[in-house]
Amino acid sequence: MTAMVDVAFLLLTFFIMSAKFKASDKVLVDTPTSISTSELKDKNLFIITVDKSGMVVVGVSQETRKGMLEKMIETYSLPVSEEGMTFFANQPSFGVPLAEFGNWLGTKDLDKIKEYPYHGIPVNTERGQVNELKEWINAARRTNYELRFAIKGDRDVAFEKMDKVIATLQEVNINRFNLITGLEADPNAPQKKAAEAESAEAPAEK
Repeated sequence: MTAMVDVAFLLLTFFIMSAKFKASDKVLVDTPTSISTSELKDKNLFIITVDKSGMVVVGVSQETRKGMLEKMIETYSLPVSEEGMTFFANQPSFGVPLAEFGNWLGTKDLDKIKEYPYHGIPVNTERGQVNELKEWINAARRTNYELRFAIKGDRDVAFEKMDKVIATLQEVNINRFNLITGLEADPNAPQKKAAEAESAEAPAEK
């Protein structure tokens, strides 16, 4: 028994030490519901999250994050430290304008990087202005040609905010994308009525 207990604790310790917990998202979104049961795989996925206020946050699959950031560093000479690069590569999403990257990922203070607030990625669709969401999409596609795109929008976000995101995707010739929704019951699915169930279970009267 003693040997079995030792083995059990060793296995428990191994799984605790080797487990990788998913980082929690900084932006909470109450998505609309649908009856679709399709499931999006995390691999090769680019998710654009739009919260109630219209703030845009980008989430990219792990195999794309580092290469995407490296291309943005080359294009815009972003001041990113080694600590910042490592942190970025392990984050499921981010929402910081390019002008703030020096304050966010440029420092070596990991606590400051972790606590930096998200102000959203600017989505400027006016001609002659830099659309930072478009730039991130292009950098991601140059890193991974197999990327699939999805939008996760809050049910109460203004239409104008979502329209800018969709227009950005169309501008880079992405006309097929997924919408992430919550799951609701299918109204057309066959269901038993409660009364029928009760009468079937009740004993026959004599």
